Amino acid sequence: MTQVQKRRLGRGLAALIGDDTTEEAVIQDIRSLRHVPVELLHPNPNNPRKHFGEDDLNTLAQSLKTKGLLQPLVVRPRTDGGFEIVAGERRWRASQRAGLHELPVLVRELDDKETLEIALIENIQRSDLNPLEEARAYRQLLDQYGHTQQLLADAVGKSRSHIANTMRLLNLPLATQQQIEEGALTAGHARALIATEAPEDLAEKIIKLNLTVRQAEDLAREKNPSGRRKSAVEKDADTRALEKQLTDIVGLHVAIKHKDKMGGQVLISYKTLDQLDDIIRKLGGQVG
Repeated sequence: MTQVQKRRLGRGLAALIGDDTTEEAVIQDIRSLRHVPVELLHPNPNNPRKHFGEDDLNTLAQSLKTKGLLQPLVVRPRTDGGFEIVAGERRWRASQRAGLHELPVLVRELDDKETLEIALIENIQRSDLNPLEEARAYRQLLDQYGHTQQLLADAVGKSRSHIANTMRLLNLPLATQQQIEEGALTAGHARALIATEAPEDLAEKIIKLNLTVRQAEDLAREKNPSGRRKSAVEKDADTRALEKQLTDIVGLHVAIKHKDKMGGQVLISYKTLDQLDDIIRKLGGQVG
């Protein structure tokens, strides 16, 4: 990346998507603003957002018919002479429905990592991603581009525990993940299922009974891994707090079992070899 690009990136997301109102940014936007035929614009295949509601697109299209597109899309050049959409795919889709033939764009020179980061941050700030789309984007940035959870948290303005807990949704069964994407389960409901042994069954019950997140958490706590009622012996508040703290640090479920006054066990649950490798790296003091 050139020094000019580094300085531009240092001004943050606002500069990249045309929301920076400093004199330098306004001049740069004027220079990079173009009107491009819609057929030369192409969606980003790595856009974290995969689902676009029909009603939402139709409503936006009606607005665009009367007012036009007020905010430019952010794009980057393609080798075929076209442009890849970095931010604004929803507006591009609605513009086609509205019958617009040309759209204003801000042209940016960005690599794949920067493009994914900008698309992720823009969607998160505008609450456009469902929890699974957000989790997959976090995982892609960690796996493909060498981010740590802390660096990623700083970049998107979220806590590290939020990053870790959101990615844990990817450990749920595919059927349950689909229910989250369809809106039948919220992220809060889903997090209550992560540590259970039969998340699909509990998910169906949550949906059928229309339980709140608090009720779903209570339901999950009522069952032990074998599905029987928990014993009368409950963990004290300090142990539960320590479990939560360790879970946030590791990014996977951690359970503390006190055997007697002489000691106990700390259990870290993982479901994939990648998660095991991640644990080993962390215990070895290596930064991923």
